[in-house]
Amino acid sequence: MGTGHFFWVIFYFASLCSASLANNAKINFREKEKKVLDQILGAGKYDARIRPSGLNGTDGPAIVRINLFVRSIMTISDIKMEYSVQLTFREQWTDERLKFDDIQGRLKYLTLTEANRVWMPDLFFSNEKEGHFHNIIMPNVYIRIFPNGSVLYSIRISLTLACPMNLKLYPLDRQICSLRMASYGWTTNDLVFLWKEGDPVQVVKNLHLPRFTLEKFLTDYCNSKTNTGEYSCLKVDLLFKREFSYYLIQIYIPCCMLVIVSWVSFWLDQGAVPARVSLGVTTLLTMATQTSGINASLPPVSYTKAIDVWTGVCLTFVFGALLEFALVNYASRSDMHKENMKKKRRDLEQASIDAASDLLDTDSNATFAMKPLVRHPGDPLALEKLRQCEVHMQAPKRPNCCKTWLSKFPTRQCSRSKRIDVISRITFPLVFALFNLVYWSTYLFRDEEDETF
Repeated sequence: MGTGHFFWVIFYFASLCSASLANNAKINFREKEKKVLDQILGAGKYDARIRPSGLNGTDGPAIVRINLFVRSIMTISDIKMEYSVQLTFREQWTDERLKFDDIQGRLKYLTLTEANRVWMPDLFFSNEKEGHFHNIIMPNVYIRIFPNGSVLYSIRISLTLACPMNLKLYPLDRQICSLRMASYGWTTNDLVFLWKEGDPVQVVKNLHLPRFTLEKFLTDYCNSKTNTGEYSCLKVDLLFKREFSYYLIQIYIPCCMLVIVSWVSFWLDQGAVPARVSLGVTTLLTMATQTSGINASLPPVSYTKAIDVWTGVCLTFVFGALLEFALVNYASRSDMHKENMKKKRRDLEQASIDAASDLLDTDSNATFAMKPLVRHPGDPLALEKLRQCEVHMQAPKRPNCCKTWLSKFPTRQCSRSKRIDVISRITFPLVFALFNLVYWSTYLFRDEEDETF
């Protein structure tokens, strides 16, 4: 009998368990979600115009925690001083009016797609220039309400944001572009934005930018005070480093080649006027076109950029090579004029000597005149010969290094134009090499404090 009673007890409990499982299987949790939403958001039960209470139900400001996921950075424009970014923006706060029964953990959260049904922070992007939501295929936005009244708002947006740039070190510069978020109407007495603890800003892996590299990003607060009160503000500073390889290939190396090509004029014959003029003018115009193209891709600023220093000096060297030929041409014509004057003077002296000899030969008292082998002391020709001998008999002077070096080149003593070319062949490359040393040491090995501002 005791065994039979035990059997009936087991059968009774098994029947209860099976009935309970059957009832649970029949529960429609989607229907339960509808009932919960109607219960907490029904007419007369929830007013989206009233902000939530403060921490732990106090009358303090509502706390909204922010976090971002940067999906992509499309463009960074130097001319417009702006950048475009696509991100997933999330806000999280607690509204105790939205608490509900989770049915023993069966309802993890409720999902809404209409943001106007609950209270929303009046956040805006203070440095935004343009922006739009994504509605393909459905609006990329959702609101999750958790049983404890916590609300999570997530949306995917694309923004074009202002980014004031300092281009003094362009193209060897680093730029800081900010993303600022602030409350438009609620002061800090009613609403406070905070960064989410842990990892508030995330960036997609393998982020690729054509002309920049994202070195790091920093989160900070930027509360602002106006005549109407103090407003909560958050910001993200994105530090971009400009990729230099593009500018090295497209600007610096071509400019160096143009300057070196302009030096070819120093090795051409000074009489090749068309070749030297065309070479100088061509390199000058090409350099000017290169400079104009660089400035066309940048905004007009009132200060001097690093690229302006480079192109300005290169343009000066090319222009200097053209002026050097003008100086050589002038010196060549001056040398030719001096040579012609000396030749005329020698011809006149020779003519006077020949005339004097003819007078001696036609003397009426002598039928045959022989020129004496020894001149008298007062003879001018003897004095001239003696003066030349004194010059050759003078003690040798101490050699001058510069004159000795210049004498090794095939130049005549009177050819100043040739000497100008010889000096230019050495002076121009040395000065340009010195400029490169100063330029690169100044802009490459600078302190980080000068790069960030």
